[in-house]
Amino acid sequence: MANFSSLFSTSNYGNANFLSDWSSIRNGSYYKLLKWHYNYVNDANSSSSGNKSKSGYVLDQILEERKHPTASKEVQEANSTLTTSISSLKNSISTLQKDDTYKASDDGTSATDKVVSAIKDYVAQYNDVVNAAKKSTLTNKTSHIASMMNATKANADKLAGIGITINQNGTLQLNENQLKTTEISKVQDLFSNKDIMSYGSTVASRLNFASISSGVSSSGATEETKKEEEVQDDTASTGAAASLKTDIADLTSASLYEKIKGEDGEEQYDIDRIFAAAKSFASNYNNMLDAAGLSFNSGVSSNLAQIKAKTAQNKSMLEQFGISVDGKGKMKINEDAFKGSDMAKVQKFFKSYGSSIATNVSLVNYYMTTQAGASNNYTANGTYNVQGGFRFDTAF
Repeated sequence: MANFSSLFSTSNYGNANFLSDWSSIRNGSYYKLLKWHYNYVNDANSSSSGNKSKSGYVLDQILEERKHPTASKEVQEANSTLTTSISSLKNSISTLQKDDTYKASDDGTSATDKVVSAIKDYVAQYNDVVNAAKKSTLTNKTSHIASMMNATKANADKLAGIGITINQNGTLQLNENQLKTTEISKVQDLFSNKDIMSYGSTVASRLNFASISSGVSSSGATEETKKEEEVQDDTASTGAAASLKTDIADLTSASLYEKIKGEDGEEQYDIDRIFAAAKSFASNYNNMLDAAGLSFNSGVSSNLAQIKAKTAQNKSMLEQFGISVDGKGKMKINEDAFKGSDMAKVQKFFKSYGSSIATNVSLVNYYMTTQAGASNNYTANGTYNVQGGFRFDTAF
């Protein structure tokens, strides 16, 4: 099955030129250009500055339209549909992640009927999003949709186990009879919000990013403030990743765990200092997840996924030190529980876990720093580069 990023790619110069020319034909730009050309030829023997000025003005208008093409009505409708469909699909996922969906209702509705209804709604909404994304020019949103589709492809076997198959065009097809005979627990596990690596959690994450991403159009109909906002997001992420690198270095350093003499003269750990480092680590870890999670850079996304996976693998160990990890992968530290832990074990743990994610954090910082300095498809004179447009990065 093909990588779904190719469905929406705008990096193929030949296709982009073809689509651009086709758009010019449809919106009348070529007609205007030809009309101007023949008018100019007919008036070639005339030295009237007024005619030349008028013709030159028309040409300037045409060139401006080519530089900043107006989205067609069909594209505008697709962009609007995509935005509303993403919201509807988020609601479908939310329903499938609620425990009540897998329990019979007081009105007599069986759990199986509720699950079938929820899955049917999910498939319908999913297909609406995919179909709208194919026609949409909102690349900041459709990049996450491509990632969502790749997550679906990665879980094709599990989905097939509950009666959902993937069509060649990326949409879903439901075998309702198979679903009705499937154990409800299999559906619940697949869409679980308690497992941040589950199919449901991954799709929900991609949809969340898609819903809060501003709509930048690959056709050139961009929001004027978008570049500034992206740089601010990148700067925030870079700062969080850089700070997290420092926290990891602190938590893995031998000096942090050097014992000091207490009031009673006995040597003991400087627990307040160690806790401060751990608290800073948890805070910057969460900040990095928030900021880097909005990035469209494949280097950022892939390394962020590895960090989250390693954290999930060490969730039980973190809990031993009073550090909980919620369904979204965010950390929360309990001061009393942490300070009551064996600091020798804390040191040993962070030397292993901290070192394992340090490289990934450094790479997030590197790729985000690189991205922050990139042109984001704007040329040196501030115009939007359609030919060098966005291509989806689908690391997940």
